[in-house]
Amino acid sequence: MSTDVERLIIERTLCVPIPDGPAGDGSAVARQFDAALMSVGFKLSPELFAGLCALSAGAVLDLAVRVLDTVRRLVGDHVQHNVYFRDFPRNVPDTMEFWTECLLEALADPEAAARVHGETALLGTLNLLSLPRYGRYLHSYDEMLAAHAEFVHGAGDRVTVLARGGDPVVAARELYLRMAGATTPGNDDDRAALRVLAARCASDEVQPQDIPVRENRALINAVRLAAGAPVLANTVTDVLRLACALSDGDVTLAQPTRFRPFGRATRRGLLAALDGVIAANRDALADVNRYREQWKRLGERLHPHEFPQWPHAGEVFAVARGDERVRSTASRVEELLGAGEPDAAAALLQRSAPGMLYRSADRLLRATATATGQQAIANRLADSASRVSGRVLLSLREHLADRSAGGRRVFVNRHARGHIADDTRPPIADEVVATLTAALDGHLRERLTGPRWVVDPAILDVALPISGKSVASGFGTLPRGSRSRVDGELLRFFVHWRQARQRTDFDLSALLLDSDFRNPAQLSFTNLGTLGGRHSGDITSAPEGASEFIDLTLPLIPSSVVVPQVNIYDGEGFEQVAESFFGYMIRDASEEGAPYEPRTVRMKSELRGQGRVALPLVFVRDADGWEAVWLHLYLTGDPGFNQVENNRATTTDLVRSILARRYLTVGYLAELVDARIGEPDTVGEPVTYIGLERPEKLPEGSVVVTPANLGGLIPG
Repeated sequence: MSTDVERLIIERTLCVPIPDGPAGDGSAVARQFDAALMSVGFKLSPELFAGLCALSAGAVLDLAVRVLDTVRRLVGDHVQHNVYFRDFPRNVPDTMEFWTECLLEALADPEAAARVHGETALLGTLNLLSLPRYGRYLHSYDEMLAAHAEFVHGAGDRVTVLARGGDPVVAARELYLRMAGATTPGNDDDRAALRVLAARCASDEVQPQDIPVRENRALINAVRLAAGAPVLANTVTDVLRLACALSDGDVTLAQPTRFRPFGRATRRGLLAALDGVIAANRDALADVNRYREQWKRLGERLHPHEFPQWPHAGEVFAVARGDERVRSTASRVEELLGAGEPDAAAALLQRSAPGMLYRSADRLLRATATATGQQAIANRLADSASRVSGRVLLSLREHLADRSAGGRRVFVNRHARGHIADDTRPPIADEVVATLTAALDGHLRERLTGPRWVVDPAILDVALPISGKSVASGFGTLPRGSRSRVDGELLRFFVHWRQARQRTDFDLSALLLDSDFRNPAQLSFTNLGTLGGRHSGDITSAPEGASEFIDLTLPLIPSSVVVPQVNIYDGEGFEQVAESFFGYMIRDASEEGAPYEPRTVRMKSELRGQGRVALPLVFVRDADGWEAVWLHLYLTGDPGFNQVENNRATTTDLVRSILARRYLTVGYLAELVDARIGEPDTVGEPVTYIGLERPEKLPEGSVVVTPANLGGLIPG
């Protein structure tokens, strides 16, 4: 098994498959391995420890090196996290005093003074980057470590148990089948992982019975086509996505793909798949209109006229060129709505496109003038539920729970860009919402089959990943809208980035608000300290990587809402830098230690969105203390010089609206199936256990669901 596949298994299951190796006594090395894992907040399960002890010392050592590298990367410990102020969080100076000190030091040097005078005259303001001491590490990483007392292990430190995995080949196949059969679309990292697994497993005899997510189907089809296996396609868009996958393009079709020249065998495979789709359902030609330009470019690569044995494939490109006209279902629906016939539009969708019926539900209900008419459309929706995926049912159910006239609407696109707008939609009759909600609950309850659920109370407020795009890759991340407790005295969040081609300056900041989202304060490079908080200092370039931290002593913070954000002040974007991630730690003040201690990391998420301001999560105080609410959002921001002061109003409005939204959670599903809330029994009938972590023991045959595979709760 390749190292890449092994790394994916460990990252995505927190299980370590034990490879074949010579038998022996590896117990001494296994104990050393366990101790090394503890230093980064991980531990071997008893079963995994026993399995390692049965291998030779050399085999255990080889595995330990690979696993340690994987888990260190998982929590961000693969880089050295230095800070500008060596003693942080102690001895952080007042901002103006610090700037004055930097300026006086520069003026004492004639060459530096000339540069300062020149740039100040040019810009009209003092350029901090012209000060020799500003924004650059003035000490080495080792010198910074020497200035800090040794970390004292605390009872509240995180310990993540690594379970024993099965045979490596079987473990890879199980992960492949799970990801291929996912009912919700994932993010870019999920698709990259599936590519790796498909290359290893797509030719195996055991294959997923169904691949619900179209993007995943395209990636697997690319491997199947190369192996000479039949392509799985039931729409023309499936074939277009496959062509994008073969060209290393965007299988989501959000961005145009530059199609590469295809070999004759690949062209035959693509055209044969197209011909089969149209032969089975001529109405599928209507889908060509949506991506007409991409079809035109693909036709230039496939040369369909050279393959007269597949005439239906030629029709696809005739429609794209406009030589043949086919009306789409969407255009017919628009015509009916324009004529004031919403029920007829709903009837058309019910017959031919029930998924579109559900996605258009709010519009159809609003277009109906009477409560009786709305009830008729609600009945059509209920009658069509069996033909719609569980993800679509949950999407409408969540929409109805959050539906109200007035207030603010939150929009998040596929790139995690968030914005809000006034809600000017007219209301839907309460009795219609109640009828439709009850029908959806009933259909979802019927689909939630399997062993009885046992649910850890700590996961009840975790939002359902109705779209995997709402979850950033990383460690300990949860879907947008999820809530989790924050217990501890000291909250420390951080950002790390490494530029790729040009000088890049990320700025970690925090917006602090009261319970009414007023009286803003901030922590940033322009305000290094406020009551209960400290900033580690501004780093303005990261050729070898750079880190910034913000420390909050929670009992001293007067604010009720803390919004961490990462602003791109200058340089490359989140998707252009070589590396960037955000996370937070929880520790007690008495633990001391370096600014970054991996054992205290609770969450680390990749920053890869399209925007110049990142809002990973927000911390909110309630009657019981503090909790984290996951956002995974990006703001467009300005091309340069983004600062917390400049986006305060937009950020406040967006965060307030997100916190007011009602997301469907694990608790909603648990209530539907009358789940048992609490600890599982270790013997008895198999159960479906849902929790933040895998328990040590469960009855034989039980199913475990954690945040790593939470999408498995979404019914098909």
